[in-house]
Formats: sequence, C-alpha cells, structure tokens
Amino acid sequence: MFHRDPRGLDGDLGPSTLYHASPLTPRPMPQRAAAQPSMNTFKVFWSLHKWTGLACTVLIFLTCGTGLMLLLKKQVAWIQPPTRTGAPGEVSQFLPLSEAFEIALRMDHPDFATVDDIDRVDVRPDARVYKLRSKHHHSEVQLCAVTGEVLSIATRRSDLIEELHDGSYFGAWLHDWGMVAYAVALAFLAFSGWWIWLAPKLRKRRRSLD
Repeated sequence: MFHRDPRGLDGDLGPSTLYHASPLTPRPMPQRAAAQPSMNTFKVFWSLHKWTGLACTVLIFLTCGTGLMLLLKKQVAWIQPPTRTGAPGEVSQFLPLSEAFEIALRMDHPDFATVDDIDRVDVRPDARVYKLRSKHHHSEVQLCAVTGEVLSIATRRSDLIEELHDGSYFGAWLHDWGMVAYAVALAFLAFSGWWIWLAPKLRKRRRSLD
C-alpha cells in the first residue's frame, strides 16, 4: 500500500512523491459490522428456541408417550381389547341391532343401563362381531352377531389415551386451539434447531473466506 509524500522532489510540499506505508497502518474490516446482525439473529433464535422448548416440554412427553401406546394398541390387550370372533354364519344371519341393544341392556352393566348410554356400534362382518361402546368410562361389550352371545366386556383404554394424545380430554379449547399452537411450536423448534446448528458453521466459513 502506498501513500503520497507531502514533500516534492526539492523538499517542498508537493503531492508527487510516493512512500511506503507503515506495516502497522490499520486496514478497514467491514466484515465485523456485517457479522453483527447475524449474531443478533442467532441470539434471538437461540432464546426463542429455549423458551419454546421449555413451554412445550409437558406436551412433548405426553404426545410421545401416548403416541407410542397407540402404536402398540393392537398388540397389548390392556390398551385395547382384542376383537373376538363370533360363530360361523352369513351376514344375512346377523341379529338386528335392536336385539343386540336388548342383550347389552340385560347385562345389568352400569355403563349400559339405557339405550342413551350407547355411544356407537362397531360392526365387524369378517369377525361376525358387534362392538357396543358406552358413553361412560370407555366401556365396551362385544357380542356375537350371529348368536348374540356376550364375547367380551372390557375397557377401551385406547380411547382414553387418544383423548389425552389430541388434547380433547382437557377440553375442546385445547383440542381446537391449543394443539394447533402446539403443532406450530413444534415446527418452529425444528426450524430454529436447524438454524442454531447451521448458523455458526456458515459464520465460520464466511470468516475463512474473508
């Protein structure tokens, strides 16, 4: 780097002569000023990532645990009662639902006291089974669709676990709004996590190029 000597060739002041600059002459470093916004963005993402993760901790453990149990519900009878198999017969031989209701109500089960206690009926033609579910305590009765025999009386814990998983157990407000916000928060955690991991690497690479 060269600068003009303020003296001319005859010792007078003049702009013509060049001289070597001192090696200690500072050089401008614009990259530091450019890196400052990047550091600020990193700090903001790191802070939001931390507090969002802390706020979602309980729901993360809840949805992971209940989701795992729902994946295993077909293999674990305690979670969901296995589907029984009725007597051989054709669909044309199935009992009418009104008769299946009468059989369930005659059991003197507290969760099947009246027809209004029945929430839904799941018909399994291949297994020749009626599954009657109660509105109370997740109770279920399985009847042979051909003979009307009571095959199983059990609790469908999978329904309770599903309510915990989607938030409806705690109220419609959490299912309709809270879980939507939770899903957005999980997406943000994934994005900000990638940014926190990638930003230092990009900053280090940029410095090496400078």
